[in-house]
Amino acid sequence: MTEEPRLSARELIERLEPALSPARRIRAVTALLTGLSGTVFMAVLWGGEPGPLPGRTQAMFALLTVVCLAWAVYGGWLLTRRVPLFATDRVIAAWIALAASLVTTAALAALAVRRGTGLASVLSVGGLFVATALVLAVRAHARRAALLRRARELRTHTSED
Repeated sequence: MTEEPRLSARELIERLEPALSPARRIRAVTALLTGLSGTVFMAVLWGGEPGPLPGRTQAMFALLTVVCLAWAVYGGWLLTRRVPLFATDRVIAAWIALAASLVTTAALAALAVRRGTGLASVLSVGGLFVATALVLAVRAHARRAALLRRARELRTHTSED
């Protein structure tokens, strides 16, 4: 037996409307600040080189800057959301992580092949990151699907009342 008053489906949906939870807000601020600081760090490091860099080095600087910018944009986007996200934030974060892991692993593997050393270690560490990001993406999609299914059920129940 629960002591909480029984809420109608409409009241349950309306309770979803408030802003982000404190934990989600902390994650958003962390992503925003980490992404911005990473972007500034990469830009300063890249721009501070005294001479022209090889093309591969510039490509890696650009790749890491784009990854940092993606996290900063994600954090800013999450902070501005005032509607229920139904785990959309988790799906986006998982896809950013998966894309960053795949591209970084591929770039480092190409570099290892070109140099002729360290391919096994690059593939094992990169594979671990890719597998982890893939598991997070699958879990995020499953969670989002479950939340959307529950919201549809509540809306259907509300319209029948």
